[in-house]
Amino acid sequence: MTKSADLHIHTHYSDGTMSPQEVVADALHCGINCIAITDHDTVDGISPAIEAARGCDLEVLPGIELSTEINGKDVHMLGYLFNWQDASLIEQLQKIQNARAERMKQMIQKLEALGIHNISFEEISDAAKTKALGRPHLAAALVEKKIVGNMRAAFDKYLAEGAPAYVPKFKQTPQEAIQLIKGLGGIVVLAHPMLTNVDELIPGLVAAGLGGLEAHYPNCSVNVMCFYENLARKHHLVITGGSDAHGAAKKHTFIGKVRIPYDLVEKLKEAVTGK
Repeated sequence: MTKSADLHIHTHYSDGTMSPQEVVADALHCGINCIAITDHDTVDGISPAIEAARGCDLEVLPGIELSTEINGKDVHMLGYLFNWQDASLIEQLQKIQNARAERMKQMIQKLEALGIHNISFEEISDAAKTKALGRPHLAAALVEKKIVGNMRAAFDKYLAEGAPAYVPKFKQTPQEAIQLIKGLGGIVVLAHPMLTNVDELIPGLVAAGLGGLEAHYPNCSVNVMCFYENLARKHHLVITGGSDAHGAAKKHTFIGKVRIPYDLVEKLKEAVTGK
């Protein structure tokens, strides 16, 4: 049977709902041979996932999804196969996590100004299993308090860009993210380009060191995925893909919904090692 991989998975260390151990168990149940833990702005889920997979027929790649912004657009960059235990990386991620915490406090203040007084930063922080706090954590609190009926309503009414409680996130450029991951010996892939919609920026990102495109993504047509495969080949980029699974936080996808052939993992490794 052909080996397969899912290279875009989140745990409860960012905005997913599954523990690394649950992710590993689910991946094994699905018959996947390789996964990457790609939590937002944190590497805390990598070690427990690797430990949980020890002795099993499952390879766990170190990964991360870094939030960046350019020309007013949010651009997510996936890093793979980097030295995730490097002290300078941990220091940089701590700065990002501190900025996330400050952003959370500002959003809570905006909600208070709108008359919502029963949500505290301490409550959000204690409930989350991560220091990389984000809008989904606040949205979950709004649902729990019955202020809104569901997560989508929380974003639409309060937390989406342009909504009354929205606060912009930490400013980091894609080029800075590329420099950070490449400096740690890894490779950077543009996440879900069909959603990000920054195709015109890809040549410049390639010049800055971009190494791949996430051409395979859930709920996309074959034509769209083929378009990004061809775009990757045009720019000599590695083709990757994954489910972007968040557990129960995203009902439209799940671990293994998108699988790529393992030979693409081998090409990813070759791009890092040069062999």
